[in-house]
Amino acid sequence: MSNNKIFILLPDGVGLRNFAFTDFYKTGMAKGMDLVFWNTTLFDLEKIGFEEIKLKQNRSSLLLEVLKNARKEIELNCNIRKSRDYVYDSYRFPFSYATFKSSTKSYIIRSIIQLFDSEKGLKIVRDLIKKTEQRSNFYSESYELLKVQKPALVFCTNQRISLVIAPLLAAQDLKIPTATFIFSWDNLPKGTMVVETDYYFVWSSHMKKELLYYYPYIKENQIVVTGTPQFENHFQIDNIIAKEIFFKQNGLDIGKKYICYSGDDVTTSPYDPNYLLDLIKAVRILNERGNQLGIIFRRCPVDFSARFNTILEENKDIVIAIIPKWDKVGEGWNTILPTKEDSILQLNIVAHTELVVNLGSSMVFDYVSHKKPCAFMNYNPEKQNGNWSVEKIYNYVHFRCMPNNAVVWLNSPDEISDKIEMMLSDEAQKVVANAQKWFEKINQYPAEDASKRIWEAIDQICKKGIC
Repeated sequence: MSNNKIFILLPDGVGLRNFAFTDFYKTGMAKGMDLVFWNTTLFDLEKIGFEEIKLKQNRSSLLLEVLKNARKEIELNCNIRKSRDYVYDSYRFPFSYATFKSSTKSYIIRSIIQLFDSEKGLKIVRDLIKKTEQRSNFYSESYELLKVQKPALVFCTNQRISLVIAPLLAAQDLKIPTATFIFSWDNLPKGTMVVETDYYFVWSSHMKKELLYYYPYIKENQIVVTGTPQFENHFQIDNIIAKEIFFKQNGLDIGKKYICYSGDDVTTSPYDPNYLLDLIKAVRILNERGNQLGIIFRRCPVDFSARFNTILEENKDIVIAIIPKWDKVGEGWNTILPTKEDSILQLNIVAHTELVVNLGSSMVFDYVSHKKPCAFMNYNPEKQNGNWSVEKIYNYVHFRCMPNNAVVWLNSPDEISDKIEMMLSDEAQKVVANAQKWFEKINQYPAEDASKRIWEAIDQICKKGIC
């Protein structure tokens, strides 16, 4: 193709992880592409040798945020009416009335929902979002930049960040093809789509069906099944450190086998410390039976709470915390950014542990990439508030595509020790085989070729122009 300049629109840390710290960049360069990261994060990509243009805008307007939130609520209402399934209510966040400003914002959002709560009304809100952004200074700045740069395609790495609506609209108005990547396996049922592009890149045929179901205005020929680069690091075996070196670096006992407990954020799993403590107690029981086991605790990278401190301090003989290598470069949650070093660290934690335990995390797929099993915590702690339950977590739509026995279900604290013992035996390979089927359903196989498939699709789009 005559124009091989591709703008990678990078609005957050997830995009860094998937598209800057994987084989994506190297694969694109090998195809002769001219890559420019259109970067709104605080991470300096030039220091790792990537060409970038910094986006000056770092915050959406209040009107856009109001319309975006109203759009999500209307989408969830439409999904309930279409499916007659009230699971979509669980994806809502409560309206805030803590201050005059938040109360006013909530009142306006609810008024918009009441006025436009239908498929036809949803279309009006979508159009209002576009018109609002096309009148913004950010749109004008993006338009002028694109007119000078003339990329062959603008590829957005995340479909849920409202900040990127204006640059994508500017590209479309200049007849530059646009695409977005649906970045997570659980996103589509949640009503998180805020951008509208010419093409949509998805993990799997399963996700393609979801996209067509939830967004009927999208045509089948706009959807490209590629897989996600998220798991590519697990196939880069040259980055695996020798066991003796890794154990010494992290204060691990070479005579022990380790289990990984992978933490969730405080909203998803407010009782994570309870679950970690139950796992510690189970490991003590197993060690009394003659095993030599320990636990590596990898907290959620955006969880900086002190909620695990006491448990970790009191159980140093069993559990070692290995801190994720993410950088906190600002005060907001969206300024906590991943690093290339953390991808390598995560790879080595998986490579040097026997199995993983967590609450419903996609770490099941990281471990099955190494043919290792995962256990899901599946009980409510004794003391819990009424707004959260494990049943609510596993009723989410994305868990409905699970094959039977793709994970080991830990249904009470009393059975953890016996089930962990089973997972350390050959019997666990039955679970691994089912998890592999699940992985291949939600992410295009083979997983290590995702970047290659994305670039092949980008090449084809650039050759034919807008669909």
